[in-house]
Amino acid sequence: MLKKYLLFSLTLILFSCGETIKKQEFKSPEEIYGELFEQVQSKAIFSDSKTFIDCIPKGESEAILEKYTAEKTKPNFDLKKFVLENFSMPKSYPNNFVSNQNFSVEQHINSLWSVLIRQPENDGGSLIPLRKSYAVLSGNASEVYYQDSYFMMLGLQTAKKDSIISNMVLNYAQFIQDFGYIPTANRSYYLGRSEAPFFSLMVKLLAETQNDKQILVRYLPQMQREYQYWLTAEGPEEVEKQAEALKKGLKAYRKAVFVEKDNVLSRYYDEKETPRPEAYKEDVAIAKKTNRKPNEIYQDLRSATESSFGLSSRWLKDGKNLQTIHTTAILPVDLNALLYHLELTIAEAYEIKGEKHYAESMKKLAEKRKKIFDKYFWNETTGFYFDYDFVAQKQKETYSLAGVYPLVFNLASPQQAEKVAENLKNKFLKVGGLSTTLDSNEGLASLQWMAIVGLRNYGKNELANQIKQNWIENCTKTYKNTGKMLEKYDVTMQTMREESKIVNGFGSTNGVLLKLLSEK
Repeated sequence: MLKKYLLFSLTLILFSCGETIKKQEFKSPEEIYGELFEQVQSKAIFSDSKTFIDCIPKGESEAILEKYTAEKTKPNFDLKKFVLENFSMPKSYPNNFVSNQNFSVEQHINSLWSVLIRQPENDGGSLIPLRKSYAVLSGNASEVYYQDSYFMMLGLQTAKKDSIISNMVLNYAQFIQDFGYIPTANRSYYLGRSEAPFFSLMVKLLAETQNDKQILVRYLPQMQREYQYWLTAEGPEEVEKQAEALKKGLKAYRKAVFVEKDNVLSRYYDEKETPRPEAYKEDVAIAKKTNRKPNEIYQDLRSATESSFGLSSRWLKDGKNLQTIHTTAILPVDLNALLYHLELTIAEAYEIKGEKHYAESMKKLAEKRKKIFDKYFWNETTGFYFDYDFVAQKQKETYSLAGVYPLVFNLASPQQAEKVAENLKNKFLKVGGLSTTLDSNEGLASLQWMAIVGLRNYGKNELANQIKQNWIENCTKTYKNTGKMLEKYDVTMQTMREESKIVNGFGSTNGVLLKLLSEK
């Protein structure tokens, strides 16, 4: 029964956690400013919805709200003028970096690290202070994003900037200590959702970089806590609530999804049911185009951004329209593959620590996940892995590079890997790399890396090298033409993402590319 599964989690809670978790008080701008926030965002005072929520108040929020209440009804009240009088624009960083296009790609990336490194600070706004220095994605950013950090670390490792990797892992461990999970980024408006759980991969990368497996033991409490978060088993009270939800016949409780009689898998699930502060006007507009309850569509939009795929066709019922988004009804193949890796990493840490009983418990949980993995995610007819709609009780039909994650973590059989490789070659591979989905020509560095690693795990080196070379050529050509590294690339190499041209970056692209170029 599920009870047996939960007892495993409860046992680990009772015996493996470190300090008591104390959730610090950070409020999101929409919670602080209420009507003022809604007016600024809905009237698009700034072209980017993220601008206002990154602004820094010039005084106490209570005083600003009191002033707003007094002035908003006056004739000729100018909302934008009011905002500019009471808030400073988001912090900007020196933009004196000039790309030297005589530099090789490697030289360019290495020259950018100094532009992308930030020191801890409290700006008095939505930025959540960190303990140690860290690397950001672009030269105009203040915050660090969870999943992208792992791919930046690949480049930092290659550049022998071990101390930054160590600092970033420590920062994320502190997040888990403070909040019980790692938010999307260190901004108060991201509290309520995380991103795909790459912390265990970061810890293993740091252990490899420093040639010290004791690092796995050092961060065991945080890995365990993140695991409990994704299984909605943070403590006895949550375990009991989960059991009650099962008794009531519910299909899911928070991030935990009940499958069969005694198994739990996980989904992306934001705790909040309001428009995303960083896309407020856009989310409200989407909700108005559907008869669905606004809180449901808002939660699905939020939950989709927990993944690296954003508002992808993966999450849409019809594969086309955002009004049909139903993220919270989906078991994602990539998330559950990552949790399999997390289970095995926790088991390895317990073994190093000499606590074999707990190591065996975690191995059993990993084995349990692996045993049912194919039933929900593998499609023998197409020879590929798909997400699973647990509400409709059927697989999704959207091909995406989430399907390579089982190869990365050795969940596939050799025969399955062969079929996945064929699909990658025949459906996804373009002249400039792999497309994220079949309905898009967009390519991301992180997914190229995951596909390459997954294929190499099964000896598919020829295809892995082809993807590598195509991606390097795409990035190199764009760099020679623009002097920039981008967030997203057109894998047909016909167009360029205009919105990425103006910033110095891009951290995760830099990290993956530098790692690939360093290989012999």
